[in-house]
Amino acid sequence: MRLDDWFLLPEERGNATTSLDSRHPDGAAWTTGNRVRPLVHGAVYFAELVTAIRRMKAGDLLLFTDWRGDPDERLDGPGSEIGKVLCEAARRGVVVKGLIWRSHLDKLQFSAAENRHLGEEIEAAGGECLLDMRVRTGGSHHQKFVVLRHPGRPELDVAYLGGIDLCHTRRDDADHRGDPQAVPMAAVYGPRPPWHDAQVEIRGPAVADVETVFRERWDDPAPLTRNPLHRLRDRLQGEDCTADPLPERLPDPAQCGRHAVQLLRTYPHRRNGYPFAPDGERSIAHGYRKVLARAERLVYFEDQYLWSPEVVDTFAAALAARPELRLIVVVPGFSDQESRISKAAEEYGRLAAMRSLFRAGGDRIGVYYLENHEGTPVYVHAKVAIVDDVWATVGSDNVNMRSWTFDSELSCAVLDEAGAYARDLRLTLVREHLDRADGDDEDLRDPLAAFDAFAGSARKLDDWYAKGRVGARPPGRLRVYQPPTLTATTAAWAGPIYRVLADPDGRPAALRRRREF
Repeated sequence: MRLDDWFLLPEERGNATTSLDSRHPDGAAWTTGNRVRPLVHGAVYFAELVTAIRRMKAGDLLLFTDWRGDPDERLDGPGSEIGKVLCEAARRGVVVKGLIWRSHLDKLQFSAAENRHLGEEIEAAGGECLLDMRVRTGGSHHQKFVVLRHPGRPELDVAYLGGIDLCHTRRDDADHRGDPQAVPMAAVYGPRPPWHDAQVEIRGPAVADVETVFRERWDDPAPLTRNPLHRLRDRLQGEDCTADPLPERLPDPAQCGRHAVQLLRTYPHRRNGYPFAPDGERSIAHGYRKVLARAERLVYFEDQYLWSPEVVDTFAAALAARPELRLIVVVPGFSDQESRISKAAEEYGRLAAMRSLFRAGGDRIGVYYLENHEGTPVYVHAKVAIVDDVWATVGSDNVNMRSWTFDSELSCAVLDEAGAYARDLRLTLVREHLDRADGDDEDLRDPLAAFDAFAGSARKLDDWYAKGRVGARPPGRLRVYQPPTLTATTAAWAGPIYRVLADPDGRPAALRRRREF
């Protein structure tokens, strides 16, 4: 397997300014010798994270970014609140540095107050946490990662990245009964919304690449916000608005495994662009487009949205070019919002995307949503893609225009010299969704057999509901996703809202005109 057949070359990243690739002695756009471990579910990730942070000593370095941070979210039982754990680390002498999206007003159901509170706690304990609004208007810093470095103990160096925020609702497990510390969502998800998500643990040289992503953002000389009201409020409240210097870089961690890792990112094109991405970066889009052009048997992905015909056209083109290619998609069955306007805009984007896919692939496509064993829908927040059991990515990015062009995103793509990582990740997810025990997956190792198994399991569960739930509930958690229907009138007003607010385009105008990324 040639890495450059699946990974982007430095010139294919589309951002020559970043040091992410040039910092490597060989100039490659990836590192080898890593060990990557998927952490499926927030409860699994949080338990690993709190253990790793509590192991840190004075002089160690803890870097994190987040979209939303709730200081009282418990990582692993009483006394493990994320704010408490980070503050305790800072008081021990750990150098704690954080970047959290400042976000929009809470009345829009974003998280400004929570992020400000977590930052204030960390600052009071001796750390430094900045509220970062260096985004396009209406955009967000959506990256969610943590880097832990240990001078003198490099074997402990680790990075975590993916789709899991350090906040309420995320601590769920394979049973999907929800996080006891829940955020209200649409009523269909109940008082404790079940939540499906994924993160990865990275050890080896790629840890320093994740650290580079943080350092580039931290060292950006632009003001944290250009909003004059925010700047005035920060001045009156004594908010920390200036990033102190980071400690000197440590050597990259030594090779420790067989995984090649490439970090893929999104940064928008914006006025007064980022010094490390003056025209933005769309390597997530470029990475998908390169890999999907090679897809032959099965593309499996789990995604929060599945919007945007122009983004989905990349998948549709692969289906049209390969008659044997199958596509499995796992998405939320219902919007997380009660608002009719929000729901209609989301349904408009999802419907347009699915039409594009089914025109290209027909019955070679299976789209599903999840429910727990009590019948409550599970909100799919995971951002996972696996192509031909060779290339796999876990990140913060969704399959929509916002994630591919407008918000900041970070994803970890992995190739395994032994060829097991991507397959094993797919089997882990498939076993859960089909209610299979560990080891009961021999028939699922063939990607096309897995496609048929998904269809059969979902059909049996749908039939059980259609017949009035008579008899034992069939095994499995999959339901066939039914595309929404919109009247012409609703589509007429929902379309502009979808394009402008829900799924904006952050590309330079020339690329938009050419429909390129």
